[in-house]
Amino acid sequence: MDEKKKKGNLLKVSRRSFLKGMGTSAIVTTLTTPSLPLSSEAEAALPQGVKEAVVELNVNAKVYRLKVKSHWTLLDVLRKELGLTGTKRSCDRGSCGACTVIMEGKAIYACSLLALEADKKKVTTIEGLVEGERLHPIQEAFVKYDGMQCGFCTPGIIMSVKALLDKNPRPGHDEMKEALSGNICRCSGYPKILESAMAAAQKG
Repeated sequence: MDEKKKKGNLLKVSRRSFLKGMGTSAIVTTLTTPSLPLSSEAEAALPQGVKEAVVELNVNAKVYRLKVKSHWTLLDVLRKELGLTGTKRSCDRGSCGACTVIMEGKAIYACSLLALEADKKKVTTIEGLVEGERLHPIQEAFVKYDGMQCGFCTPGIIMSVKALLDKNPRPGHDEMKEALSGNICRCSGYPKILESAMAAAQKG
């Protein structure tokens, strides 16, 4: 291979891949959780800057001990490793709120948090709100007041509402709007969403 082709191949690295490699390398070096020993063959098979580690996740009151790669997000683990697909993947860049879950009492975007950062943290997903076959009061309000539209973005919206109501069971309209400001509805059903959310607040 001539020098021009070699240089061309070296330059075929996306900005996203480069930033992921830099960020994950820094996190791995500061990780306090003991990582699984990797053979030299296994290390060679991983992309440069990517390592593996064991994390302990408390998801919906169940504890999971998982081996994860350093570049996996919490969303990756919830959907692919734990099968909790109620948390949706949409923009995958922290803009739409479809992947919203509650971690340590705060609404967060699961697509923007590395799984390593959720180690030993309490996480609640939309699946954690149901008790048996009984819907959570927020879910019931969204059904009753037609706040679901197509339903794709609804889990993230409901988790944002729950995070607020856990802190303030009687919020005003402005506070509810602020809590939902990070959630985008593809169907633009915002009036019904707000009506449903406020009904859940009054019911709680």
